[in-house]
Amino acid sequence: MDLSKIKTLIAFVGRSNISELTVTEKGVTVRIFRTPDQAASQGAAQALKAVAAGSIESARDASSATAERSAFPVKAPVFGVLHRAPAPGQEPFVKVGDVVEEGQTLFIIEAMKVFNKIAAPHAGRIARLTEVDGGDVETGDVLAEIA
Repeated sequence: MDLSKIKTLIAFVGRSNISELTVTEKGVTVRIFRTPDQAASQGAAQALKAVAAGSIESARDASSATAERSAFPVKAPVFGVLHRAPAPGQEPFVKVGDVVEEGQTLFIIEAMKVFNKIAAPHAGRIARLTEVDGGDVETGDVLAEIA
């Protein structure tokens, strides 16, 4: 499926009342959906999700219930390829134990040649980071936890 066809489908979902559209062509499935928050706050904003066989899922580390309750999860707002560093061979944006400020870049998610910076939603210390780097993440995957 070519990029122009995908853009046409995104535009269609944006101007229609449907909340989800799934199209499969030549073994590639594209799912375009709009969440209620996006519909209310952004009008025609959509999130795009390409489903491919063998995508990597991030696994949650086993941690105590107390630590989980006190840590704030940073979730992937879109699907795509997660990059923990600004460029190959460079140091990652953050490491476990780093203190971050609200708005500080934690990751980059690449989706359809667009690089989306994922910022810290609030200040705190990085309690946990995903092991995924250079692999696929899905919308809603926990990328980090800030305590």
